[in-house]
Order: sequence, then C-alpha cells, then structure tokens
Amino acid sequence: MTEKKRALISVSNKEGIIDFAQDLCRLGYEVISTGGTKHALEQAAVNVHSISAVTEFPEILEGRVKTLHPNVHAGLLAKRDDDSHMEQLGELNIGTIDLVVVNLYPFKSTVTKPGVTEEEAIENIDIGGPTMLRSAAKNFRDVLPVVDPEDYTTIISYLEQGHVPMEVRRNLAYKVFAHTASYDTYISTYMAEQLELETPPTYTRTYEQVQSLRYGENPHQKAAFYRDPLFKGVSLAKAEQLNGKELSYNNIQDANAALEIVLDFNGPTAVAVKHMNPCGVGTGDSLVEAYERAYEADPVSIFGGIVAVNEEVDAATAEKMKDIFLEIIIAPSFSQEAIDILTTKKNLRLLTVDMNQPAHNEKKVTHVAGGLLVQDVDQGTFEGVDVSVATDREPTEAEWADLKFGWKVVKHVKSNAIVVAKDSQTIGVGAGQMNRVGAAKIAFEQAGGKAHGAIMASDAFFPMPDTVEDAAESGVTAIIQPGGSKRDQDSIDACNKHGIAMVFTGMRHFKH
Repeated sequence: MTEKKRALISVSNKEGIIDFAQDLCRLGYEVISTGGTKHALEQAAVNVHSISAVTEFPEILEGRVKTLHPNVHAGLLAKRDDDSHMEQLGELNIGTIDLVVVNLYPFKSTVTKPGVTEEEAIENIDIGGPTMLRSAAKNFRDVLPVVDPEDYTTIISYLEQGHVPMEVRRNLAYKVFAHTASYDTYISTYMAEQLELETPPTYTRTYEQVQSLRYGENPHQKAAFYRDPLFKGVSLAKAEQLNGKELSYNNIQDANAALEIVLDFNGPTAVAVKHMNPCGVGTGDSLVEAYERAYEADPVSIFGGIVAVNEEVDAATAEKMKDIFLEIIIAPSFSQEAIDILTTKKNLRLLTVDMNQPAHNEKKVTHVAGGLLVQDVDQGTFEGVDVSVATDREPTEAEWADLKFGWKVVKHVKSNAIVVAKDSQTIGVGAGQMNRVGAAKIAFEQAGGKAHGAIMASDAFFPMPDTVEDAAESGVTAIIQPGGSKRDQDSIDACNKHGIAMVFTGMRHFKH
C-alpha cells in the first residue's frame, strides 16, 4: 500500500481541471482518472493512471461500470484513524484515495433540450459519479470531496499550506450532498413528468439561487431568490435587467404578479400592479393607448408601482412612462429610443422577459407551517368555460367585450374581488376584502361616475343580491360571475328589475 496521496478525477465539466490536476501532481498527488477525463489529462501531458489499474478490472458496458468497485470505495471510506480499517486495506492491498473530483453527467441540460428522447435522458443518469462523491463526502474528515470547479483554487491554496481546516472539509461535503440531492431531484421530476403524475406521493423540487436579497418583505427578514432550472415557461427568473437597482423581495413578488396578468391578454396591453393586485389594466390599438388607459385607471396607486406590457416599449410609450415614478417596467423588449429615454432615471428597473414561451403545467406551491399545499396553477379562461346568460337581457356586443376583459382581470385580484371595467380599462378594483359587498364598495367608490354603463366582474358567486343592488345604484349595466349560489335567483331577479345583463361562467377564481 503506497504512502503517496492519490486523487481520483472524473468530470463532465472540464473547466479548470487541467490546471487543477497539474497542481495536484506538483504537490505530490498520484492522479487516477477515467474515460474522457483521462484522455483530456493525457493530452495536456498530465501524468495520469487509469482507473483500471486501481480496480484491476476493465471498464465495461460502454463505461457504465468502471468505478463501482471495492478498491475504489474502500479507499474512499476507510477511516484513517481506525486501525482495523487500515489493517484491512493493508491485507487486501487496497490504497487510500484522498481526494475525489467529480461532476456528473449533464442530465439537467440534456432534459431541457427541445425534443430530447427518454433514451437520451436515461443515458445521462450518472451512477458511479454520485456514488464516489457520496463515499468521499461521508468520509470528509479524511477525504476531500470536490464537486464545484470554483473550489479548485481554494483547495490548492490549503494543500500548499499543508492543512485543510475541518470547516472547509465540512463545507465541501455539504456541497456534494446538495449537488447529488439536486441531481436526483432533476431525475425524479423528469420521471414524474413522463408518468404524468398529478399528485406524487412525495413532492421534491430543486432550485438554484439567482441572487441573495438585501431583505425579505420587511428589513428584519432574510431572503433570497431562486429559480427552477427545468422550468420551460415564461419566468421572471429568466429576466434580463437592463437598468436600475437590484430587485428586492417585494419587487419580485409584484413583478411576477404583473407578468402573470399581462400574459392572459392578446393585443397591446399594459398592467400596473401594487402589492400584488392590479391597480390599472388597459388594452388598446397601440401600446401607448393601452398604457394611458392603465395609468388613467388609477393614477394615484400606480405611483411607485410595477408595469408589465406585452409588446416592445417604443419611444411614445416610454415618454409617458417617464413622467411618473415607477419601480419596474417589464416588457418583451425595449426599442433603443425607449432605452435612451427610460435610462435617464438611473433607479428605474427595466426587465426584458421572453413572453413567447410555451404554456406550462407548473404547480402552485404554498407553504404552511411544517408542510406544503400544492395545486394546479389557475389557467382558467373565458374561452374554457360554459358561459350562460342568466337574465332576461343579453349583453350588448360592447358589454361582452368588457365582460371578457373584466373576467381576465378579476382572476388575478385577491379575494374577495370585484372589478369594474369599461371600454377596455379597469375603472375600479376592490381586492382582498372580508366580504363581497365591501370589495364592491371599494371598486365603485374608485370608479365614481365612470361606473355608469360599466360592467362588474366577481371572482365568486353572490350569496345575496346586495352586491347587485350596489352595482345597479352605481350604474353598472352588465355583470359576470360564476353563479352556483343557492340564492342565485335572488340576484337574477335583482338584475332583471334593473335591466342588468348577467352572465354565469361556472368557474370560480378565488385567490388567497
């Protein structure tokens, strides 16, 4: 059994590995390697030994079996301060392995490629790599487990000093187990998708940090922003920031809410959000018209808010946006003229998001103490429901257009929710109230005289006709709501009395 230190290197990501291996050789390590890594090291004139020389067994099954051998894992798992362990190695002529450098087959990047087959995915499931990493990490007091190329320089520095502190070793082990846990989660997630499991018996996901945040909702709360690397849909986590300060926790929450709303609309649309509720939504023949309508919907609340649009921001729209204080503007793109106009405000955050991504079936996850609630994302649309006219009078063509518009918006308003809209513009929003009448009063107060000839959208049914009576008093001429109350007829009768058209959708949009 040799006294020389040995390092086993087998990496998929070869960034920095040549320099690292050369430094290990300089420090007296014997380098062992496999397959493509061995070839790359040999090409760089690194003195490298084959794994077969350690196992005394050839690589077989197209490389599927090469490191799964007692000569490897005994060398990794033996406790150096346990005499019985070391005696067994000596009796079996097995040498210790003191450092393992492994990163795994690129399963994540493989399954995110368009058109990947199941066979390709399976061939990129690493078996030997995670096994070696876990063995080394379990025995981190004696073996250095290395999974992150960013650690190469630091490790060499400690080895040159002749001592690697225990906290550094413990951190390397943590990185390994976090890495292998994520890796296995990518695989299980992919398999669950193949099986179309809607509610799997265990729910595991893995996320990568986008950025640490200064604080959470409040300054005394720590926070960070993570992304799901397997997510294929439209995502704020994929946004490119062109200007402005770093995003805060609340910025991200509000920006995501604005993005979700604007994605429900076709044609030029602008959405203004404050505290995760829309304070103004407008559509138009042009983006500048849509933005003007969103602004005019509530020029007070939009101040300091987030705006999302679904078309490139042009110079005319940028000039309008520049006139008030906004935290963030989200768009598929900005014209150069718009960028020149908006970047004069150094703190204004400009985010571009690719909005031409496919629809996704991501689950919505809500944390509760000690657990999770997992459900489908609410992707219900007007087109996906069996609409019926419940009243004597049917909506006019203009009312139908506004009813559809209001129904899209109310889905994104916190319950209890009421939206009053007219001419492709929200004019009153009542959000998050303890009762529906309260939400309606807030919406009608905001709408004022503009409510005459407007429509009202409700996220859930009316248990009593009082909301209809308030709508009639405010001048509303058409209502859209799910229906389904035991007292629906009372609301229908009230609508008929006031000449209001009312549409039932059969779909509720609670949002807590």
